Amino acid sequence: MEPVEAEGNSIDEAIENALGMLGVSRDRVEIEILSNSARGLFGIGGRKARVRAVLRAPIDVDVLPEAEQREPMKLPPQVAAVPSVPRQTGKAIEHAVETLQEIVNLMEVPATVDAREEDDQVVLELKGDSSGILIGRRGQMLDALEYLLNRVVAREGDSSRIVVDSQNYRARRRRSLEDLARRMGEQAKKRRKAIALNPMSPRDRRIVHMVLQEDPSLSTKSSGKGYFRKLIIIPEGPASGGQKRPQSTAAKES
Repeated sequence: MEPVEAEGNSIDEAIENALGMLGVSRDRVEIEILSNSARGLFGIGGRKARVRAVLRAPIDVDVLPEAEQREPMKLPPQVAAVPSVPRQTGKAIEHAVETLQEIVNLMEVPATVDAREEDDQVVLELKGDSSGILIGRRGQMLDALEYLLNRVVAREGDSSRIVVDSQNYRARRRRSLEDLARRMGEQAKKRRKAIALNPMSPRDRRIVHMVLQEDPSLSTKSSGKGYFRKLIIIPEGPASGGQKRPQSTAAKES
């Protein structure tokens, strides 16, 4: 389906109008903000917010030829958790919250930042952004903000791990990837062919690796260079010529 453009008195209203034109829910589309609304002087010269919406492409999979199914990689067994060290959760975390709020304000996105401790990390939750701008395509905006804030905290000598989330995206993305991993794993075993997923971030590849390492009849490896790489799911067992597929250990995704 072709992209659609819609207007509204606010960005949220423009997005709702675009969703109505496409007849889908918010999580099915990617939104591009073309212009924000502006109030004119004495009611003259004002403009409406305008957005472009396009349906998200489904996650593609490719069945790979036998020649590309070499060197499968398995994740090592999980090791015991390293004991946590005392953390200074004072000024550094406050600075991270202030920095994130300032970035959000500069982006002119109506959202606030809430901080909470969860397990061995600090979660900064962005609340109020109904347009998904702060999430970005496949969470890329969240990942960028998270990287920046962890650098801010580390420079101040704090060992806290910062996670940036919005609209419970992290949990929803994890469930989606876990389901994808299991379905594609079954497809790889059924077809006896390796399957390549679309390029993913290290965080997403790690989730798929962790799910499939529980299945001894499957192995995984990352293919390509750079931050985003393809993840390949490979069925174990005899390859062409009756030879056993080689097994090796996957490097930990970073």
